Amino acid sequence: MRILIVEDEVGLADSLRRGLAAEGHRVDAVHDGPRGLEAALTGEYDVIVLDVMLPGLSGYEICGRLRRLGQWTPVLMLTAKDGEYDEAEGLDAGADDYLSKPFSFVVLSARLRALGRRGGAEALRPLQAGDLVLDTAARACRRDGREIELTARELSVLRCLMAGAGQVVAKRDILDEVWDSPADTDPNIVEVYVSSLRRKIDAPFGRRAIVTVHGAGYRIAPDGG
Repeated sequence: MRILIVEDEVGLADSLRRGLAAEGHRVDAVHDGPRGLEAALTGEYDVIVLDVMLPGLSGYEICGRLRRLGQWTPVLMLTAKDGEYDEAEGLDAGADDYLSKPFSFVVLSARLRALGRRGGAEALRPLQAGDLVLDTAARACRRDGREIELTARELSVLRCLMAGAGQVVAKRDILDEVWDSPADTDPNIVEVYVSSLRRKIDAPFGRRAIVTVHGAGYRIAPDGG
């Protein structure tokens, strides 16, 4: 892949550049917001690693401008900030994924490969199963025309399930896609989020869109339940 790193910690940026280059990727690194935006707007990159706290323009501002200008290159937010509200702010700005420092290079590399497979504009098209619609660009969910309020993590879990197009999605695959440190996370946390999603997208509408496939994982009923 062609990867752009926008990170003001020069040592970290160089370490990431060398590590990703060793895996066969072509990597460029810049260290401030304005140059990061300029490079990102060229459209030459498959994935962008974007720090939040940058001189000149924040990562949130850069990502927001890219999306408003129709630039849909997948963005991985990389930041020392932590917490669900920070994650939500990054996702609301248009980021595709979020990784908090300190992080594992192995996890970062895996997340970038996943984003590369997912693509840009194609990945942001609304996902639909019956009358259940997930607008990945707007980070919004609707059923039967009614808005459903979901947290950033719930949206990510639902996106993972709906992107499977009716196929079974394993718990481990959901963990790898949604959580920062999947190896250190109890797989049962997926059940907690699936239960929460069912209470919001299924129960109020008398539906059963999320189907448990015992011993395998979950799938979204093609007709939305």
